[in-house]
Amino acid sequence: MAKYIVNPILLRMKESAKGSVYQSIVALGIRARQINDQIRSEFQMRAKDYISNLEESEEAQKELYEISKDFDVIPKPNFIAMKELMEEKLRFFIPEEGQG
Repeated sequence: MAKYIVNPILLRMKESAKGSVYQSIVALGIRARQINDQIRSEFQMRAKDYISNLEESEEAQKELYEISKDFDVIPKPNFIAMKELMEEKLRFFIPEEGQG
């Protein structure tokens, strides 16, 4: 368990004390998708200059490889979302019926 940012068992115990674990899972999934989209757009911004020259230039291939290595060390979006929830940076609520 040492390689995980958040201990999933502790997360489940914490969220079950608050209420429904399933609501937390849905919120984590939505937040993980947002984080993934942010990471993807950042990668595309950094790589856009090199992708067009990829087949022509060996330097572009090397630079793109270095950029991808930077993104390999980023934790998975699910773990980032779990960490945010544990640190109470992620809050969510379920609208009651009648609220739009």
